[in-house]
Amino acid sequence: MRRRRRRIVLLGIAALLAGLAWWRWLPAAREPGFEHLATWGEGSGPGALEGPIGIALLGDEVVVSDAAANRIVVYDRDGAWRRSFGERGDGPGQLDRPMHLAVHDGKIYVAEYLNDRIQVLAPDGGSLAAIGAGGDGPGDFDAPAGVAVDERGRLWVADFYHHRVVLLDAGGGFLRELGRRGEPGRRPGRLRYPTDVALTPGGQVVVADAYNHRLQLFDPAGSPIGRWGGPFALGLPGPFHRWFNVATGVAVGPRGALWVADFYNHRIQKLSPGGRFLAAFGGPGSGPGRLDRPTDLAVAGDGRIYVADFGNGRVQVFRQLPR
Repeated sequence: MRRRRRRIVLLGIAALLAGLAWWRWLPAAREPGFEHLATWGEGSGPGALEGPIGIALLGDEVVVSDAAANRIVVYDRDGAWRRSFGERGDGPGQLDRPMHLAVHDGKIYVAEYLNDRIQVLAPDGGSLAAIGAGGDGPGDFDAPAGVAVDERGRLWVADFYHHRVVLLDAGGGFLRELGRRGEPGRRPGRLRYPTDVALTPGGQVVVADAYNHRLQLFDPAGSPIGRWGGPFALGLPGPFHRWFNVATGVAVGPRGALWVADFYNHRIQKLSPGGRFLAAFGGPGSGPGRLDRPTDLAVAGDGRIYVADFGNGRVQVFRQLPR
């Protein structure tokens, strides 16, 4: 009889723990789903895309880095092609594997993965500056993949093979780093092949810690204050809500929500500013609304979400359904 009671108690405890784990690591959606609005960049012609990676908003335009074609493609908000610029090379205005983008003060900041620099471009493609160089010094890069620019014009750069985010002043001078140069890790504050970075309205730094399969949040001084992705954000990939399988791109929405391009899960996830799972959309495929290894997204004030659908060679536009 005692043995039976003990078994019942143990089963009850196990069921409670399983329920808590499900609630904590497999949360249900808290917000409505999404509708597909449009697809751009397929087919042929000047606005056709080969392998888009970065996407950003510039006024009434959408700016896309077409990494496979080493150029920048600009559309209006309805998908009409306006202009393209760039070609492969390392000179001013030339590009080599342009990755994630940032827009600040009317200028386009491009992380150039193979040129080991951030190039600053005018809206018409004219080169305004080139910041950084390859190397192992404090301010040097090894395949920069993403960039964000804060209100003071400082650059936060996801330095992929150095496993860090580096902060530079507006002229490119080194200020500090998040993570440790050349030392990947899974502990809070350490990074493993980061690919993108974004800033919250309060100046916090959100990092797509890609191959740790998580997001990390840092305060403006660089201290780690949050991390999300799988159990305890220890670097385990998975297909569940708020789990990631290579988090490649991150954007902060107008109300502070965190949007994540979940590369090998072929979807976009939306989290609250505090990291709670809210909703997701996509799924593998090539039909309208389906995604193939999305790399980045931009969220407009009118609620439209522009997604760089890398594997399908296109941009897709979505909108969240009303409650």
